[in-house]
Amino acid sequence: MKIKAEIIDAKGLERTITRLSHEILERNKGSENIILIGMRTRGEFIAKRIQNKIKEIDGSGPKLGILDVTLYRDDFRTRLKQPEVSVTNITFDIHDRDIILIDDVLFSGRTARAALDALMDLGRPRTIQLCVLIDRGHREMPIKADFVGKNIPTSINEEIKVKMKEIDGEDAVYLVDISE
Repeated sequence: MKIKAEIIDAKGLERTITRLSHEILERNKGSENIILIGMRTRGEFIAKRIQNKIKEIDGSGPKLGILDVTLYRDDFRTRLKQPEVSVTNITFDIHDRDIILIDDVLFSGRTARAALDALMDLGRPRTIQLCVLIDRGHREMPIKADFVGKNIPTSINEEIKVKMKEIDGEDAVYLVDISE
């Protein structure tokens, strides 16, 4: 795997989180009815940063939940011999709330579709809005993000690698070549 380009640096990531937070607040007319749901793994850290930024902007912050969709994926049996299941942590009612589902990269749409199934098992939200840091294209499902940090068209031999300080020791987004 070879790094082709740094797409977003640490300061750029901070600006992107700020912009996404403002867009979420604007579309939802504040934070009163929204719940942020971060998708494991990097989506949960992006969601936490958005939650903190919304608190800073709006004075109060939305609730935050963490969602693991491993067992909801339609391809987990073909991808993993033994699925690595993490914990979903949503300890509050999502009924009639505006859910902001947050992930790092939108690619095929399969993870987002699985998340929709998982959320519907937890209740009936008023709306579910998708927020992604990067949309790289190549959709296999009719899924479109409501909030996008950056659109990065990629070839099938390229990937987007999101690095977060919390688990990777740095904040950056890289375009990498996986053909080798």
